[in-house]
Amino acid sequence: MCLIVFDWRPRAGTGALLTLTANRDEFFARASAPLDWWNDAPGVLAGRDLVGAGTWLGLARDGRFAALTNHRDPQAFRPDAPTRGALVADYLKGQRLTPLDYLHEIAERGAAYNGFNLVVGDFTRRELAWYCNRSDTAPSLLPAGVHGISNAVLDTPWPKLVRKRAELGDLLEREGEPRLDALIELMRDPCIAADETLPSTGISLERERALSAAFIETADYGTRGTTALRVVPRGAVLSVQIAERSDDDGSHRIERPGSYERRFTFDLPAFSSRD
Repeated sequence: MCLIVFDWRPRAGTGALLTLTANRDEFFARASAPLDWWNDAPGVLAGRDLVGAGTWLGLARDGRFAALTNHRDPQAFRPDAPTRGALVADYLKGQRLTPLDYLHEIAERGAAYNGFNLVVGDFTRRELAWYCNRSDTAPSLLPAGVHGISNAVLDTPWPKLVRKRAELGDLLEREGEPRLDALIELMRDPCIAADETLPSTGISLERERALSAAFIETADYGTRGTTALRVVPRGAVLSVQIAERSDDDGSHRIERPGSYERRFTFDLPAFSSRD
């Protein structure tokens, strides 16, 4: 997952608690499975990396959420590091910790991994937290507002992040609860940033240009799927709506550009029974 923009409203009584849209960028040769309930962990709804067995974004039926982006630093990359996708899967499958407790546990061993941003939440607790193992910032709860994460720390003003964060804010201002299709279409944008606005992350200028698009398309690497998620209080429950448009119909064969869609809706208690 390489670009996530989201609006977080933890005190929402009406309107959405969370509105999120995200692109997953990956090598086309890396096999993955589309969004679905996992057979070996029936309470987990996520896509799946079939190489490392982890995931980039997912939900648990009890109201937990997690998403991951890589932090780009090619000079520091270690091919023998543990898979980062397990950080998402372990939170969704494991013991129910608060978001901050889980991130503090991860921070104790964060140096073992290649660079990552990890967002974890518990909707019934109305908590969403962030940690980056390449930042000096400790794990922290996120404040209300529109945020974005790409391949640097939270809200780093890379052109595509600034553009999509602003577009999400404008869409919410106009429509309140936009259709999931509209959230997906917002991210299917191949526009390349101007050279003078590009970050310098240790890769070639040609590669920086290609990766500056929200929707990436190169010969061997690109945006493999887009996910839209909305969580809305409806009286005693939270209504969860999620859709994914991907390049995989479940057969693990790539078809570009991605046009396969999966949608899921379920309810969960509006507040944690522990509160």
